[in-house]
Amino acid sequence: MPFPVTTPVEKMTGPYARRWWALLVLCLSLLIVVMANTSLIVAAPDMTRDLALSSSDLQWVIDGYTVPYAALMLVLGSIGDKYSRRGALITGLVIFAGGSVMGSLVDETGLVITARAIMGVGAAVVMPATLSLLVAIFPKAERAKAITAWTATSGLAIAVGPLVAGWLLEDHAWGSTFLINVPIAVAAVIGALALVPPSKAQGMGRIDYVGGLLSIISVGSLVYAAIEGPHFGWGVGPTTAAVVAGAGLPAFVAWELRHPHPMLDVRKFAQRPFSGSMLAVLFFFFGTFGALYYATQFLQFVLGYNALETGVRLLPLAGAVFVGAAVTGRLTPRLGVKAMVVVGMVIGTAGVFLLTRIESGSTYTDFLAPLLMLGLAIGLSVSPATDTIMGSFPESELGVGGGANDTALELGGALGIAILGSLLGTAYRDKLTDLVGDNLPHTALETAKDSVGGGLAVAEQVAKNPAGGAQQAQALLDAVHESFAHSVAQTSLIGGIIMAAGTMIVLAVLPGRGRGAKPAGEGTPGTVERAETGEERVGAA
Repeated sequence: MPFPVTTPVEKMTGPYARRWWALLVLCLSLLIVVMANTSLIVAAPDMTRDLALSSSDLQWVIDGYTVPYAALMLVLGSIGDKYSRRGALITGLVIFAGGSVMGSLVDETGLVITARAIMGVGAAVVMPATLSLLVAIFPKAERAKAITAWTATSGLAIAVGPLVAGWLLEDHAWGSTFLINVPIAVAAVIGALALVPPSKAQGMGRIDYVGGLLSIISVGSLVYAAIEGPHFGWGVGPTTAAVVAGAGLPAFVAWELRHPHPMLDVRKFAQRPFSGSMLAVLFFFFGTFGALYYATQFLQFVLGYNALETGVRLLPLAGAVFVGAAVTGRLTPRLGVKAMVVVGMVIGTAGVFLLTRIESGSTYTDFLAPLLMLGLAIGLSVSPATDTIMGSFPESELGVGGGANDTALELGGALGIAILGSLLGTAYRDKLTDLVGDNLPHTALETAKDSVGGGLAVAEQVAKNPAGGAQQAQALLDAVHESFAHSVAQTSLIGGIIMAAGTMIVLAVLPGRGRGAKPAGEGTPGTVERAETGEERVGAA
């Protein structure tokens, strides 16, 4: 049966009738993009065992997705604006599904990383397309509510990814966590063809490919250096990448300032609502992704929960996201963007600081309050910040706006996992060395110090020694648990301090009500109004 012919958004004279069904398709697309990272967290132990992954290998299985995802969003968002936002969404879903199929079939580390990179390219097309289509489809009076649903989907994916992956891993190999993306992507493609109207920018002009290339080089090098340097040392690769990023970012800014139609108008960063919201998204996901990275490991490696049990215990975070989203939808029009963003960041920062109380005897209950606070903070803060960012872009740059927002989100998450993960590893190694000392052979000690999973594996080997092995293994197991708990507490202290500093910066940068900031849904600065004048408009209003 052929799909119905849908009138392009730009030619509609009123709101698109099936916009809420279209939002469901956009949220479904967003769901698998975010789940691709969160589901991998609980699948990592099985992958490590089956593929014999080193610490570096595992890091790149995770971040092979992140580098192209973060680096390409601005450019691919702009291409979607010019040619077809719906076409970009469908193309991205197909690429993402193809990478997922490959990931489910291969059994070599390099091929798994390649599959993850292909998925990252697909995600870089999908993510900005979902936001640009959302803003194009919904009238401004409903846009804040739609963005709140979009944000809540991100929070839902954080908890649902581990839950679904854990359920699959009960009876299937880790490849099933890749394959689950495929039917969802197929459903989203069918839904996009049937329910999402065509949309593209009007009178956009030529794409700034030089600026796009500079953004890819700069952001890609920055993410690579942030991932590789803190974890594995500042060798030639990470140092070169840092230098390239240090030179590329000023070159990108200089080019964009002189180009008549820049890829990203960097002058927007002089607008306090835009720059404050971008910083809020970056700092917030720095702390949230970093904290979830090591909290999930504690649940699995120290408390002994399997993948499914871990996923179930992350569900309160999703529930708290929906509560926060409901609250922000009611309070942001009354209190303003600054109040909701800052309050959310304060709650999230307090949640990270609560993790400093973790010790070897801690239970899941000690993680429940931080998870609830992080979920509530996501629901409160991210929607008004995203609405402000998207409201700063005209109709012809909605894809770029989505790319800018998502780059800040993904860059913040990548930096959080890389920097806090590096601090976690250093604190763990130092503490374990102090506790174990010379009680282990050098090779075994080095394996145990590599990660908490390595420490548990060494303890299993020691237990097989008939001459007092059980007692030695228990002593090592206790030392590993104490060391990891110590590293979680120490890392949370540093993460909380960084989050607190970010909160203070956002508090200073975001303007209050009456100083250029308007509540979400009331036309944030830079929004192209749809006017009754018949001039260029954001979408179907």
